[in-house]
Amino acid sequence: MSNGTPLGDFLRARREALKPHDVGLPEHGRRRVPGLRREEVALLAGVSSDYYVRLEQGRENSPSPQVLEAVAQALKLDAEAADHLNRLCLTASQRPHDWGEADVSRQLLQLMDGWEHTPAFVIGPALDIMAGNSLATALHSGFDQFDNLARMVFVDPAGREFYQEWERAAHSCVAELRAAYGHDPESARIAEVVAELSAQSEEFAGIWQMHEVKGKSQEGKHLKHPLVGDLHIKFAAFTVNGAPHQQLVVYQAEPASPTADAFETLRTMAAEPKHVQAAVPAADLAAKEQ
Repeated sequence: MSNGTPLGDFLRARREALKPHDVGLPEHGRRRVPGLRREEVALLAGVSSDYYVRLEQGRENSPSPQVLEAVAQALKLDAEAADHLNRLCLTASQRPHDWGEADVSRQLLQLMDGWEHTPAFVIGPALDIMAGNSLATALHSGFDQFDNLARMVFVDPAGREFYQEWERAAHSCVAELRAAYGHDPESARIAEVVAELSAQSEEFAGIWQMHEVKGKSQEGKHLKHPLVGDLHIKFAAFTVNGAPHQQLVVYQAEPASPTADAFETLRTMAAEPKHVQAAVPAADLAAKEQ
């Protein structure tokens, strides 16, 4: 995914994203490089320029927690990005050994299937859809495949229409992939997804190089389904007990809202035989529910 080291790539990207005035430094004349200079980061972190250069070039393998904290402060990293920085410094033997793929438990599958009015699905570290209930499948029926959230956002033509706040969804997907990469930089599946999407989407490749890090937020979403229209949802993401690499994503609608009515329409459609669904014109779906 890069010719440098994961740590060096991250430090370089976050350094280049800052301007001198962001950290209280004067800016004089034209600068040959974007963002801060290495020596400026070193000054802010209280380390020598030579040490910081070695750190960014991957020639310093065991920085102390104090140095990492100072560098994080110099680069104005938030808590998640600072945690990511620390994870990138772990050796292979220090990383959790249970971060790989695993099947979704039978109990969780049964739980999701019991939520008839709530879309729910499980994603893996590379944002692969590992399982989903019938309403989640119906909600994403406008996509070619309900298989990987990042691919659906960046490559599937339905993505830009479905995600009404597409820019936010795009940055969120990439930041989540970056966070997962920090837990397991050797993940073959994450590398495969990043390589495929970088080749197919210049926008993905550009955002990936920004090294933004963020786990799933709890913000609302504005979606638009091709048959039932606008959806304003709340959602939550939960780490699965016993499988920390899996996340359970649950979408909810406000009671007695248009989105709740739309979910009910989708639920009814999902329960109908496919030949019946195909016979019902999209314009008649709302009337059919009344």
